[in-house]
Amino acid sequence: MHRGTSFPVGKVDFLDLFPLNFFEFLNALGEDDLVKLIKSNDYELIKVFSSKFIDYLKQYLYIGGMPEVVNAFIHNKDYNEVREIQNKLLIDYEQDFSKHAPNNIVPRIRALWNNIPTQLSKENKKFIYGLVKEGARAREYETALAWLIDCGLIYQINRVNDCKIPLAAYQDFNSFKLYLLDPGLLCAMAKIDSSSILEGNELLVEFKGSLTEQFVLTELKSNTDVPIFYWSSDKGIAKLDYIIQLGKNNIPIEVKSSENLQAKSLKTFVEKYNTKINIRTSLSDYREEEWLTNIPLYIIGNIENIIK
Repeated sequence: MHRGTSFPVGKVDFLDLFPLNFFEFLNALGEDDLVKLIKSNDYELIKVFSSKFIDYLKQYLYIGGMPEVVNAFIHNKDYNEVREIQNKLLIDYEQDFSKHAPNNIVPRIRALWNNIPTQLSKENKKFIYGLVKEGARAREYETALAWLIDCGLIYQINRVNDCKIPLAAYQDFNSFKLYLLDPGLLCAMAKIDSSSILEGNELLVEFKGSLTEQFVLTELKSNTDVPIFYWSSDKGIAKLDYIIQLGKNNIPIEVKSSENLQAKSLKTFVEKYNTKINIRTSLSDYREEEWLTNIPLYIIGNIENIIK
C-alpha cells in the first residue's frame, strides 16, 4: 500500500501483542498464586476461591487489559481514573484514523468503529451494515473494515455452516460478528459505569451478554492459536457463540453470562453433529456432565490444557 517502501521478506520474526488477558491482569495485581492455581487444573481448590475469582473477573470486565489503564488502577484503585484513561484511548484511536488511513475512508472507519456496541446489543449479533448507516452496503465499508482488522482494533468472527475439519473451509464470509480488542474499551464505549460491576452481577446479564462474549473471545485470542468461528442454524433459530478447532476436534462453546445453565442451542448443535467435546462456560463451577463440560468463565483462557 506504500509505494517505495520495501520489506525484508524472510528476515523478520513477528510477535502479536495483545492487551493483558485475565491471567496477566491477576499477575499485575500480584495474584501469581491464583494464576498458578488456575493452571494446576485442581478444580476442587479452584472452587474454594471461586468468589474471589468472580470479584476479579468483574473488575477485569470494567478495567480491561490496556497497560496504562491497568497500571493506573494498581497504583490508585480509582475507577473514575480508569474510565478517563479509557476514554482518552478511544479519542486517540479516532485521531489516529485521520493520521494513518486514507482521507476518503476515515468517516466510514469512524462510523463502523463507533457502531460496534450497537451491533453487539442485538439479540442476533450478526453484523448488519444497515445499522451503521441506513441503506449502507458491504462494498462501501469493506476497506474501512479491513483497516480496523489489520490494525488489530477489532476481531471479525465468521459463521461456519458445517462442523467438518477444517472449519475454515466452511466459512460464510457474508455472516460475521465484530468485537473490540479489549473488554474494558467496550465497557467504556457502551458507557457502562463501575457500579454495575461492583454491586452485583447486573453487568454480566445486561447488554445481552455481549461483554461476557467479548471477554471469552479475547481470552481465546490471547491464550490460544486456534481458529475461532461461530455457528447458527440455516433458519437462525439456534445460535452457538463460538466453535473452535483444536487438533482433530471441533469444539462448540456456549457462553452464559450468569448461572443460568440452560444450553438449548448447544444441545441442538450436539444432536446435529455429534461432537465429542462440548463446552459451556459460565459463572458456575467446573463440572463434567453426560454430554458437556462446564468451565468457569475465569479459567476459560486455560481451555487447551483443560481439554488435554
